[in-house]
Amino acid sequence: MKKTIEDFKAFVLRGNVIDLAVGVIIGGAFGKIVNSLIDDIIMPPIGLLINNVDFRDLKMKIGGSPEAPVFLSYGNFLQICFEFLMIAFVIFMVIRFMAKLRKQEETPAQSSDASPTPEDVLLLREIRDALKK
Repeated sequence: MKKTIEDFKAFVLRGNVIDLAVGVIIGGAFGKIVNSLIDDIIMPPIGLLINNVDFRDLKMKIGGSPEAPVFLSYGNFLQICFEFLMIAFVIFMVIRFMAKLRKQEETPAQSSDASPTPEDVLLLREIRDALKK
């Protein structure tokens, strides 16, 4: 039992599990922000352009009786697909922005490393070149 607890502790504290948990929690919160952006800011003007049609209300009767009709609710599917595309696009833009920031941070660091080559490296290069000859 003690070995199992130690193994579990090592598993949890390894870092990957904690990073994953933080990512899932932040991803869930980020998803709520993007969903609000879509539902509250993007979709109302689009709905206005298409005569106040709410995509979630779009459906087609495919059978059943008058008392219990059966509908194919394709509007909700379209809405969820649109939300997915918007979330994917926003995540793409965030990752792209972070990559630009990372690239800008690396560029000055590389230019500051333009110090002269140490003598031992120069000596090793001379030895290498002499061995090639």
